[in-house]
Order: sequence, then structure tokens, then C-alpha cells
Amino acid sequence: MEIQKVGQIAVPIKNLDRAVLFYKELLGLPHLFSSNGLAFFDCNGLRLLLSVPENEEFAQSSSVIYFQVENIHASYEELLNKEITFIDEPHLIAKMGQTETWMAFFKDSEDNTHALMSEFEV
Repeated sequence: MEIQKVGQIAVPIKNLDRAVLFYKELLGLPHLFSSNGLAFFDCNGLRLLLSVPENEEFAQSSSVIYFQVENIHASYEELLNKEITFIDEPHLIAKMGQTETWMAFFKDSEDNTHALMSEFEV
């Protein structure tokens, strides 16, 4: 067996309508479809599934999703203007050779932590 790629990530939510609005309108992800309490979005070929957990066992916060953007400072300002709650400002995480990795962490409408991420040559 050889794993080819990650095809879908599930994010636990509390309120489907509120979460769909956040991911579609504020983050600007294309909404593929909703069905039976589930909502599916496209993130450049990776499917993002929003769902209310079936039981409390699966109701923890999701893994951090790192959304890659070309210009982290411009994207940060754009999302701030949409009143998205950021935990921190864009900052340097690592420098590997001539490549810098910058991140800024934010909360979604369901209190999951995610991040914007940019990598560029210096």
C-alpha cells in the first residue's frame, strides 16, 4: 500500500449554517455541496468536510489547518477587515536556507484554530 495524498479533512463544528457562512463568505472557499448536515468545500483539490459530530467522543477541536496564501500580510489584513479573530499577527516561524515560513493563527466560527501560511525566498 502506498498513500497517494490526503483527499479530505473533516472539521468538527457546532452550527452548520454559521460554519458554512464562515468558510464560504469569510475565507472564500468554494462550497461544493451540503447534504444531511454535512458541508463540503474545495481547497485547491483537497476536500474540506464540515460536520456536527455524531457524539461527544468526536466533538474535540480539529487539527490545525494551515491555509497557504501568497501574501500573508495582505491576506491577514483582508481577513481582519472581515472581523476574523486572530490569535497573533503574521510572524516568522522558520528560515530554511533562503526560504522563510511565516504564519498567523486565527479562530473559525466554531472555535477551531487554523493558520494562514506563506513561504517565500529572501
